[in-house]
Amino acid sequence: MKKIINDREDLVPELLEGFSLAYSDAIRIIDDRIVVRRSPKPDGKVALVTLGGSGHEPALSGFVGTGLLDTSVPGEIFAAPGPDRCVRALQMSDRGAGVLFLVLNHAGDVLTANYATERVTASGLNARMIVVNDDIASGAPEQKENRRGLVGILPVIKIAGAAAEAGLPLDVVADLAEAVVDNTRTLGVGFREASHPVTGASPLTIPENSMVVGMGQHGERTGETFAMTNADSLAEMMVSRLVEDLGVSRGDELLVLLNGAGATSLMELFIVFRQVWRSCVDRGITVARSKIGEFVTAQEQAGFQINITRLTPEMKKHWDAPCSAPFFPTIFPPNDPE
Repeated sequence: MKKIINDREDLVPELLEGFSLAYSDAIRIIDDRIVVRRSPKPDGKVALVTLGGSGHEPALSGFVGTGLLDTSVPGEIFAAPGPDRCVRALQMSDRGAGVLFLVLNHAGDVLTANYATERVTASGLNARMIVVNDDIASGAPEQKENRRGLVGILPVIKIAGAAAEAGLPLDVVADLAEAVVDNTRTLGVGFREASHPVTGASPLTIPENSMVVGMGQHGERTGETFAMTNADSLAEMMVSRLVEDLGVSRGDELLVLLNGAGATSLMELFIVFRQVWRSCVDRGITVARSKIGEFVTAQEQAGFQINITRLTPEMKKHWDAPCSAPFFPTIFPPNDPE
């Protein structure tokens, strides 16, 4: 393992310092490593807060900005932050209209978030917590509460963030976020495992010429091991599983995200997306919106995630709304036919 770092104990503070220096026009670090918007949201609007381990850059702090997150609380590498920092983040983020707490479904994140939410609501803060559980490989459809959270948090952040920026009340923003969670599914595949940048440890070993379909964000393995195949076959397999699990019908419109895991080239992702698009068209499904890139990574893990979100007109409107954050891809005006 080759990593360009200094003292291992300083890894997270140094990466946050570099991030804040590079994007000082958009974000700043306050109060013991809490990432906030450089220009706070106006009073009277709902705030969006999240938490999560470091080591998945640009997630999640890279999505702090206008029309997206107000605050991100990063933890240590692959570990949730402490609840006290989350309590402070929730309290300081409130602009008088309440706070929506978006949480990926990982045990440490949920435990911390539950405790922090209970504390702030007991003190009178109007807060709602939404758990994102989009990974179809980690639980049966009837046990969705057991499913992990993956890149499916990004459409939730974007759509709920736009609704909050528009001044909608907390219950409306939270209900919309829950609707996005209900309509989003993700499936990941891994070709080479990640390693912890401090310890060098890997959660699993993927054999040569093999791939794991059903790979979690930290290398958790709940899927099947297959022999390596070509891009078209892999994309068709993954799309088939995703649309079946979500119950996508002919005529539905989808947002499709391809998320590189950290060591997969854009060349490969574009080749995969070509077949994802074709597989949808063959089923009479419209890819209405799409984004390709590295959004939630795991160091040098090779692989990617396909995320699909069934769009309603309201969701599509908020997805298309303007936004600005260090690492959220620019939203261009849609070219939908009249």
